[in-house]
Amino acid sequence: MAFISLGSYHVNAQESEDGIKFFKGTWEEVIQESIKENKPIFVDAYTVWCGPCRWMNANVFPVKEVGDFFNENYISYKFDMEKGEGPLFAKKYQINAYPTLLFLDSEGKVKHRLVGGRKSDMLIDDGTVALKKLH
Repeated sequence: MAFISLGSYHVNAQESEDGIKFFKGTWEEVIQESIKENKPIFVDAYTVWCGPCRWMNANVFPVKEVGDFFNENYISYKFDMEKGEGPLFAKKYQINAYPTLLFLDSEGKVKHRLVGGRKSDMLIDDGTVALKKLH
């Protein structure tokens, strides 16, 4: 019962109007969108059972300032590492702790990697550092 409750809250937090707008589609579509918009990619590599992942989803990603920064500067994508394309992605990018936050160029090359949860201001700071590495 708690698992279902957390899962539905996860979806609701993800749909926040003010926060990060996560791209919906396949990984290949994310790459194409990155090229089209000339923006790097931010990936939230998570699992549904990860406490810090759920915390960020509820308390960081919906924050207006975080959304403003990431929506302007990145194509953002949430990736469940245990479903669909997730296990292959996790293997390719050597992800074995959650959350792992990746900042990639439009060719899919990692330019900056973070492991563990971040508060809103820290995530914006990290996103700013990553932008410098991407340009």
